[in-house]
Amino acid sequence: MRPGPNDAEYRAKLTTPEDAVAVVRDDALITFGPPVTEPPALLWALATRLRTGDLGRLRVFSGPAGRHSVDSLLAVDLVDQVEHLSHFVGTADRGKVAVGLGGYLPNHFHQLPRLITDYMRIDVALVSVSPMDRAGYFTLGLGNDFTSTAARHARHLIVEVNDQVPRVHGDSRIHVSEVHAIVECSTPLVAVPPMPAGPEDDRIADAVATLVPDGATMQIGVGAIPDAVCARLHDRADLGIHTEMLSPGLIALVRAGVVTGAKKTLHRGKHIFTVAACGPGDLELLDDNPAFESHPVSYTNDPSVIAQNERMVSINAVLQVDLLGQANAESLAGHQYSGSGGQLDFVRGAFASRGGKSILVFPSMARGASRIVPLLPTGSMVTTPRNDTHYLATEYGVVDVKGLSSRERAEAIIGLAHPDVRAELRRASEDLYLL
Repeated sequence: MRPGPNDAEYRAKLTTPEDAVAVVRDDALITFGPPVTEPPALLWALATRLRTGDLGRLRVFSGPAGRHSVDSLLAVDLVDQVEHLSHFVGTADRGKVAVGLGGYLPNHFHQLPRLITDYMRIDVALVSVSPMDRAGYFTLGLGNDFTSTAARHARHLIVEVNDQVPRVHGDSRIHVSEVHAIVECSTPLVAVPPMPAGPEDDRIADAVATLVPDGATMQIGVGAIPDAVCARLHDRADLGIHTEMLSPGLIALVRAGVVTGAKKTLHRGKHIFTVAACGPGDLELLDDNPAFESHPVSYTNDPSVIAQNERMVSINAVLQVDLLGQANAESLAGHQYSGSGGQLDFVRGAFASRGGKSILVFPSMARGASRIVPLLPTGSMVTTPRNDTHYLATEYGVVDVKGLSSRERAEAIIGLAHPDVRAELRRASEDLYLL
């Protein structure tokens, strides 16, 4: 790359990870982005300060803990020194949260940037970025979400420049003048390969795919069922993307020419996301590709923005559904299992869209127990209230519960349950005076 007018400022701020985190003081509030964008050099430098006694205690706000943070700053041996608050509980931090060694911040994902600006005083933001361009801009690569807001709200912004982070277009730029310190670290990004589908997943995907018309704009999560749905859409034309998570399944549809965005009513021809989970080989497709745009979650997940996409189809997974139509996507046995994420954002935005559909998917059974229950157990979180639930899908079919009475809903939802538990659910519904 030719020399640029901002090179001198870059060199002046370039330092080692150890010197960069010297600004961190005891009890400081630190934040960093999602697992796909964790800055390993900076996280390790902070962990070393804690282990050597140079720091006594830190507070950390982040999303689910990823590989780099689990090995360093959020390692088990530092649990007494690091108070971790998460906006979404992941596999690595689920056990800590369950026993009170970690915290969870209830939130609608699209409101998280406002919670940061209005309710938090972030001392240091650690942000992984792509290399600087001639105009002096880095980009946030695969993880915009709340990171762009935290970067500008923090008292100190430290960026870790990784030459393997793709340059991503959209509202994803940070200028070198906004940065207090720069470190460099070349680290491979976490790849997210497509997940294999089981027989139940395939049957659910067969049913759900029929609800996706040509020209629809898609929001879909990561996992076996979402990938299976995407695999069944290769005969569609001119699909679009406006999603929280850009998944391997959606990227495959872009590669196949199925997703063009040509019929979108908002950001025509653009693939809009806030976090990307890329499979092997996907990074090259995103790098400096103007068709892909990353935006803050306050924009991508705002229901009023989502609703501007006509024929919006939102597909999300849940853990339990009761006969009233309430859906729990985040708790098990009274413990926080994951988080609300953007599910309700897209449930509401998709239904408000002209011709839109919100679809909640789940297998009828898990570990020998029915995922359809008479009422959600005491202590369960209601991620999607009954008034917002639209389509529900299991391997036994799809039902649209909008406009149905409580009695009609119970009948329809029982029909989605495994045949072995339907009689029991029917008896329970009678006890509840639903049938």
